[in-house]
Amino acid sequence: MNMLLLGAGGREHALAWKIAASPLLTKLWCAPGNAGIAREAECVALDVADHAAVIAFCKTNKVDLVVVGPEAPLAAGIVDDLASAGIKAFGPSKLASQLESSKGFTKDLCRDNNIPTGAYERFRDAEAAKAYIAARGAPIVIKADGLAAGKGVVVAMTLDEANAAIDMMLGGGFGAAGAEAVVEEFLEGEEASFFVLCDGDNALPLAAAQDHKRAFDGDQGPNTGGMGAYSPAPVFTDDVQQRTMAEIILPTLRAMKAKGMPYKGVLFAGLMIGKDGPKLIEFNARFGDPETQVLMLRMMSDIVPALMASVDGELKHFDLRWYQDSALTVVMAAKGYPGDYAKGTVIAGLDEAAKVEGVEIFHAGTKADGGKILANGGRVLNVTAMGASVSEAQRRAYDAIDRIQWPEGFCRRDIGWQAVKRERDAKT
Repeated sequence: MNMLLLGAGGREHALAWKIAASPLLTKLWCAPGNAGIAREAECVALDVADHAAVIAFCKTNKVDLVVVGPEAPLAAGIVDDLASAGIKAFGPSKLASQLESSKGFTKDLCRDNNIPTGAYERFRDAEAAKAYIAARGAPIVIKADGLAAGKGVVVAMTLDEANAAIDMMLGGGFGAAGAEAVVEEFLEGEEASFFVLCDGDNALPLAAAQDHKRAFDGDQGPNTGGMGAYSPAPVFTDDVQQRTMAEIILPTLRAMKAKGMPYKGVLFAGLMIGKDGPKLIEFNARFGDPETQVLMLRMMSDIVPALMASVDGELKHFDLRWYQDSALTVVMAAKGYPGDYAKGTVIAGLDEAAKVEGVEIFHAGTKADGGKILANGGRVLNVTAMGASVSEAQRRAYDAIDRIQWPEGFCRRDIGWQAVKRERDAKT
């Protein structure tokens, strides 16, 4: 079958790598892609925001399935437009993708359906928000309602930080995405990312991972789109998974169907695992980045039939197999990220790094210039490794990183620290 993948990041490289291994695949295109994806697919210069151009490409090239990577095209309704043109697409509709594109929509859905999450209120008025914050106290969480490229969340440890976040968001710091702010209870516990495939009625669990949001070692510095991840997540036990499915995922699917917006695609639940069990922090309507990089390494089964089953409503009798080994990915970012950073710097040593046992290097923000690979974004590379334990996967990933020559880049050196500590403690 012919497939088109939309996106240009590390998530899309990992998906392209996995899709390209499928015996069902005839041809894979990616729009716009990057230097790494070009090894797995034919990259095409399509404007993903131009839905008519995407539809025309699919018809000309007899594309059987479109896989949408990022959240922005989903929120813009590309799946709806493709479906109207008779083209199958993996991902939720515009209405269903509100689970990510509107934090307030999701919080209201949780409240109305008794789905465990933190207490909250929605605000468009700064003074009203500040009065609520003063009454609740800090720490407290401030979120832009709309899509803000993974950066629209402020965990305020003081009232001054919270008030500044309100002023920034409601003052236009995130444009239309911050026209409304959601002020939430600060949840205690350990975070995990859990992924399920959905077909409108049924949900097939994939796996859990843990992401590292802060820019620097020791979970310090500003929030980012994610500086690394590992899977499986030890905190996400079988009991936690069962409760998450019963208390969060399945009630969400039932509620969305009742609203007339059945959810199809991958549903990414950001969870806080505390003493009372799992609570929902937020939903994302697409695969996570960098969690997808570790999930694709651990997935033993062919992903293509699973994507098709999600689109066709056939997940009820579907199953997937997983490698028991651990996978860990470290993001190499341009110095200055998540703030200002330089583009166009040369990256060398990638072939040598890829020789480390168990390592795959997924490109996130790169472009090819002749025989050179240049940095072309904030998060640039995902150095990903498998191992019998998180500790082994971590050693292999950093061994590979130490072979990469890119002085203008940086990475955290402690990705996986929680799991590594658990493994060390279990030996003593």
